[in-house]
Amino acid sequence: MVLSKLKMEASNQPITKDIDQNKSDFKKAFEKCSDIVFREMNSHRKIRILLIYVDGMIDVELIESNLLKPILFEGQAQGFGAIGDITNMCERELYSGLQVKKLSDFDEIAEHILKGDLAILADGEGVACVAQVKKVPTRSIEESTSEPTLRGAKESFTEDIRTNTVLIRKKFATTKLKLEAIKIGKLTKTNVVVAYIEGIVDPNLLDEVLARINRIEMDGIFESGYIEESIEDTHFSPFPQMLNTERPDVVSAEIMEGKVAILTDGTPYVLVVPMTFWSGLQAPDDYYERFLYVFLNRTIRYFFSLFSVLLPSFYIALTNFHQELVPSKLMISIAALRERAPFPTLIEVLMMEVMFEGLREAGIRLPKTIGPLVSVVGALVIGEAAVRAGIISSPIVIVVSAAGIASFIIPRYRFGIPLRILRFPLILLSGLFGLFGLVAGIVAILIHLVQLRPFGMPYLSPVAPIAGQWLKDWWIRWPYKITKNADQRRKGGNA
Repeated sequence: MVLSKLKMEASNQPITKDIDQNKSDFKKAFEKCSDIVFREMNSHRKIRILLIYVDGMIDVELIESNLLKPILFEGQAQGFGAIGDITNMCERELYSGLQVKKLSDFDEIAEHILKGDLAILADGEGVACVAQVKKVPTRSIEESTSEPTLRGAKESFTEDIRTNTVLIRKKFATTKLKLEAIKIGKLTKTNVVVAYIEGIVDPNLLDEVLARINRIEMDGIFESGYIEESIEDTHFSPFPQMLNTERPDVVSAEIMEGKVAILTDGTPYVLVVPMTFWSGLQAPDDYYERFLYVFLNRTIRYFFSLFSVLLPSFYIALTNFHQELVPSKLMISIAALRERAPFPTLIEVLMMEVMFEGLREAGIRLPKTIGPLVSVVGALVIGEAAVRAGIISSPIVIVVSAAGIASFIIPRYRFGIPLRILRFPLILLSGLFGLFGLVAGIVAILIHLVQLRPFGMPYLSPVAPIAGQWLKDWWIRWPYKITKNADQRRKGGNA
């Protein structure tokens, strides 16, 4: 609201040399903004000075010790010769500990004030000195809650973008790590940083990412999800096309592979592009543990991911259409348990799936102290009551519960969402056409995945198309010594 008013009333307007006129203009622009402070004082040479800042967003102690004390009492430092005005003192950085610069554009000064900087205006000077004295309350660096690991770094990103860039910068002692700053949002002017390693990143990928970000036209950007939805290739695919993470080690590893990271001020989640299908099934622990453990964990993870999607559909297809594929004793047991059930198997599975998803969502939205309790106890109580009442047969409860629990093994929560979504159309196809419908649904999903190319990279890479040099980190993560020697031999052969 304030920025819109500034742009309408003072577009490209320079400030004047009259401090009273400047004060009047800024007060008019910041009308009804009770958090904007206007503080007027006289310097040691009786020059009128006006300070403008947002209350609660600046470091008061830093201002008093490094700014007000020299201006009001000490004057200019010795040995610098004659300095005619306050802004020249700022420009020559005579205020220790402050990063300052001179600005004359009204809009630009107002934007810096709203971002937490201090504006210093002196009577008789047509420029303002802007000092970076921001001190906004921020959350401390903590362990990641959405991507916990048993081994590795325990730090995660915060809502402050400068803290996040530091967490990445400290992992690379090279000037090739580039952090390009962009501002997005007509009203919010949100700071966005694009991180990559020069010489490793594909220039075409980098140009495409920067072009898409610069084309974003929105009034406000409050989270990286706004950017993700604005620059993704297709909006109608259930699969995420950008990896989002709050772990600095994951981001650092991804940009070392030539990918691009997008950091957004105000959120701890960083976007990484491009993303592949297998990235969603890989966990940070895969690169900290011995490769034999990783192979076992990935095998279990891939199997249970497939198990969670196909088990309900497979059960419906077998019990309704292909009973000959089920052992006779098992089929008789299932038929006996379903004897009292009033609904067809398809309706039972859909009812239990919807109930399970509702309990899962309730566990997320409720307070942490009671959320897990409600989801676990609710599932047990409702399932037991439904079976005793004869509404649902016990095999359905077992199948749906097993599929739901298997979906929890997926390390990234957002990647589990499309697998849960696809479970429902596969259930419908199996309930209507049996195994033929299930196979048709699987083929349709595979066709979609093969055609999906976020930022030009095949989504199923390195499996489809096959990229031999990357297959060593697809299912089996070979020891680093072997992969390093293989890379050296390959490079030597190419040379």
